[in-house]
Amino acid sequence: MQYDFSKYNVIVTGGTRGIGKAIVENFLLNGARVAATYAGNDAAAEEFGKVWQDYPLKLYKFDVADYAQAENFFTEYDRDFGALQVLVNNAGIRRDSIVGMMPADAWQSVVSVNLSGTFNMSKLAVMRMAPSRFGRIISITSASGRLGIEGQSNYAASKAGQEAMTRSLCKEVGKRKITVNCVSPGFIETDLIADLPEELIREYKNQVPLRRFGSPNDVAGAVMFLASEDASYITGTTLDVTGGL
Repeated sequence: MQYDFSKYNVIVTGGTRGIGKAIVENFLLNGARVAATYAGNDAAAEEFGKVWQDYPLKLYKFDVADYAQAENFFTEYDRDFGALQVLVNNAGIRRDSIVGMMPADAWQSVVSVNLSGTFNMSKLAVMRMAPSRFGRIISITSASGRLGIEGQSNYAASKAGQEAMTRSLCKEVGKRKITVNCVSPGFIETDLIADLPEELIREYKNQVPLRRFGSPNDVAGAVMFLASEDASYITGTTLDVTGGL
């Protein structure tokens, strides 16, 4: 489906690989100006930038979990882009372990990036969207947050937190015509699940009614819809992209 985002400025965190990369590409192809952020993989970011160098894309490197770095990013963003119409909170990490064996820093780092990063970026985005009385905030959460997956207590807690924050935030900003929603992917073929053992991949695919993992573009399509005018009366909800998981 084609959308007209030619008047949109968009921020996508974790926007140079996997699901984030597909989201950025779809926004660019539909006319948006995009700021894609990343935390550490300079080689992937550089390659991505070269591929899309003829489009209105700018890359920024910082840690969304660090509030001061997020503030500095937005100061630079304001100079480069001005207004903000869409924020996609996509940056996320996994550090799986059962609770009894999980290092404390594995819990803290996952919650900090996935949940605190969503707060940092959303707060600073709302401050820019509210004066113009328009905005779309879309957080990429996970089915893990509701289903619970063994070894992912930290990840599941952070993703459930994103959904809870979305339900609260939408009530705070609705009067400013800002919508806040989540897209909840199931198993998507990205680097995030590339380290799973083959037997576990087979087991997970058997749990999906469509008997396959999704693609990053499956998720990007849901984001495009929620960012569009077609979704202007949808807020505080989560759109599953799970193949029926």
